[in-house]
Amino acid sequence: MAFYTEAQKNIQEKFQSRALADRVEAQIVADELEDMHVGFISSRDFFFLSTVNGSGEPTVSYKGGNVGTLTVVDSKTIVFPAYDGNGMFLSVGNIDDTAKIGLLFIDFETPNRIRVQATAKILHNSELMEKYPGAIALVEASVDKVFLNCARYIHKHQRVEATNKYVPDAKGDQPHPAWKRIDEVQDALSPEEQELTRQHGGTITTEQYGEKLMKGES
Repeated sequence: MAFYTEAQKNIQEKFQSRALADRVEAQIVADELEDMHVGFISSRDFFFLSTVNGSGEPTVSYKGGNVGTLTVVDSKTIVFPAYDGNGMFLSVGNIDDTAKIGLLFIDFETPNRIRVQATAKILHNSELMEKYPGAIALVEASVDKVFLNCARYIHKHQRVEATNKYVPDAKGDQPHPAWKRIDEVQDALSPEEQELTRQHGGTITTEQYGEKLMKGES
């Protein structure tokens, strides 16, 4: 399968970059992970995941965890967990629908970045589930294309936290998020989650949640 679409080639022609685009593809685009890709991806504690539904509508999600949140199984396969979220299942639903995903891995401190295009599927019964306590499923991504990306427009950031407290611990437990305390969603939660709301100070209004969010209190 060709790397560039006809529409992309047309734009390249318009801006007289066809030769350059072909040269860049030849130099940096691979169809499997190389050692430098593996090392970088394995060291990440977050990434951006793009998916598309059957109507062609895309969405992009920030996926945060701890170092090692992605497992490189082999040169063609990456696995990462799906954790409890807001119940919308946009990314997982899109993967089940079209299977096509994009992954963007960024190091904001160096900076550096790698992009992956892949075909994914949802795993519910995998021995790798043991590596991710609390995960509701795994995503297995089969690498179609991978390439380094110029980092000159990436703003440098300094890390202030080394771990994410919301990632499930070894027992699969995680803190009760503030948004699940919003009064207007209580009747849509399970009895167990409603009890957790009571244990964590009771309900809050949408406005109070917004204030917590602006303070970084998720």
